[in-house]
Amino acid sequence: MARTKKTQAGRRSNCAVACTLDIIGDRWTLLVIRDLFRGARHFDDFLRSPEGIATNILSARLHALCDQGFVKKTADPADQRRFTYQLTSDGLHLIELLGHVAAWGLKYLPGTKKAGRLNTEND
Repeated sequence: MARTKKTQAGRRSNCAVACTLDIIGDRWTLLVIRDLFRGARHFDDFLRSPEGIATNILSARLHALCDQGFVKKTADPADQRRFTYQLTSDGLHLIELLGHVAAWGLKYLPGTKKAGRLNTEND
């Protein structure tokens, strides 16, 4: 019998791999997490990453990460027209996964290197 209904919380299955990929399985989410860990705090900081994320995609990923409780968005105390983003305690747990992904890439993808520090105005 083919499954057409989603399981609890809108999941397509209860498989841990599938559920995790539903959150971080696109080409941008882990890069946003990486940049947060490396010091990105403002929307413009993420746009400086070499991968060249489009503003609409970045906005959608930040919104989703906030909704899922991995990122906290607050008004910037220095400029109330801007927002700052930071990893929550749950979001910090994604760094372990990111480390494993990076280690795999370093081992199996020739020519890859560790990501350097993000260039922000606070460097």
